[in-house]
Amino acid sequence: MIHQEPGRGYVLGVDAGGTSSRALLTAADGTVLGTGRSGGANPNSHPPAEAAAHIVEALAAALDAHNPGRVRACVVGLAGASKLTDPAVAELFGKAWAGLGLGCEVRVVSDAEAAFASATSAADGTVLVAGTGSIAGRIRQRRRIATAGGYGWLLGDEGSGFWIGREAVRSALATLTADREEPGPLARAVLTEALGAHEAHGTGLRTAHRLITTVNGQPPVRLARFAPLVSALADTDEAAGTIVGEAAAHLVRIALASRDAGERTPVVLVGSVLGEGSPVGARVREQLAGVDVLASSDGVAGANWLAAVEAFGEQAPRPLSG
Repeated sequence: MIHQEPGRGYVLGVDAGGTSSRALLTAADGTVLGTGRSGGANPNSHPPAEAAAHIVEALAAALDAHNPGRVRACVVGLAGASKLTDPAVAELFGKAWAGLGLGCEVRVVSDAEAAFASATSAADGTVLVAGTGSIAGRIRQRRRIATAGGYGWLLGDEGSGFWIGREAVRSALATLTADREEPGPLARAVLTEALGAHEAHGTGLRTAHRLITTVNGQPPVRLARFAPLVSALADTDEAAGTIVGEAAAHLVRIALASRDAGERTPVVLVGSVLGEGSPVGARVREQLAGVDVLASSDGVAGANWLAAVEAFGEQAPRPLSG
């Protein structure tokens, strides 16, 4: 049975990332009417047909028995949204959600735009993302109009989890190949993670070559697994502390590169590298002192609120919990 709620209809928001897709249906007053969840939907890391199907599954679960024709706006915050510049991929996604019978067009924005909207009602500002990768975006009228960084692991992503992990391995290799000093705590932690506890106390060229062979034999993104070792040792190991400082400097640099001189708009931080308990995040906040630095709360709430603004105007309430 289809529910026939009174009022002005409702809105849908989706946070579609690499590992999961979440949807949120709310009424005009922000009341949550339904939620849905499915698998990852980044079309750069999943087959586009699979990615689109996951978004539709999350949307359908959120709608449940509610009338899809009364949805007045739907915003999908999509990781890998640039993939939809391929007409074939865009058509595939459009056909996938056309079957839902929504009373509106689906608007796709970047996951960074949804993250920015989750933290602030400001129309302009900067979003700084540092997880496995890194990128900064200039936000104007809640749209990302320019970026700094974000070139991927081969060409950039400085300050990201991948970059931090790679620097940790490089630091360990520098110690092992120089053979002038005993490897410190970070190098030992890298060896344990990469080669196992039985080789944690290895030294010299043989151990260095084992580390090189092991790391090069795995997908590059696996380097990000060494990043938590750097965070854990940042206060006690000189090499780890240096990497943290350099990562923060890179991230602040791309954040400032996406801003006008003297700009006072908010900077929204997104991703595990910039979390409250992260030493890199702490350094970034210190270096951005004087700027309103916020943390992204929940991308699906941001996407839902963008849909609410589209449907009901600037005074639209944010989703109400519970």
